[in-house]
Amino acid sequence: MSPTPTITRDSEVDYEVVTAAEGLGRGVLIDETDGAPNFAMRRFILEPEATVPLHTNAVEHVQYVLAGEYTITLDGEERTVSHGDSLFIPAGAEHAYHNDGPERGAFICVVPHGDDEIELVE
Repeated sequence: MSPTPTITRDSEVDYEVVTAAEGLGRGVLIDETDGAPNFAMRRFILEPEATVPLHTNAVEHVQYVLAGEYTITLDGEERTVSHGDSLFIPAGAEHAYHNDGPERGAFICVVPHGDDEIELVE
């Protein structure tokens, strides 16, 4: 049986505070509960001065920056990203985020289904 097409309205998305970070919110846009067989799509919000500590993910993910300008540390190198930038973060790559700017940052993150375990790097 084929999956059923799905549309999720922004007004239907519940955003939760990510407790491992400061100023980070996450909303699940599409996942397996919507019938998506392979990937989940999430939207993250980085408030001004938000900090996401250095961590790794068990699965690869791709991101698209929707708004703002913020710093991502990726495998030890700091880079500034802004609206329209795309990122590929391999499974196991150490990365962190910091929003130094006055504007809220936002990005879409797509991950394959599976164990998306996050491990903080000390």
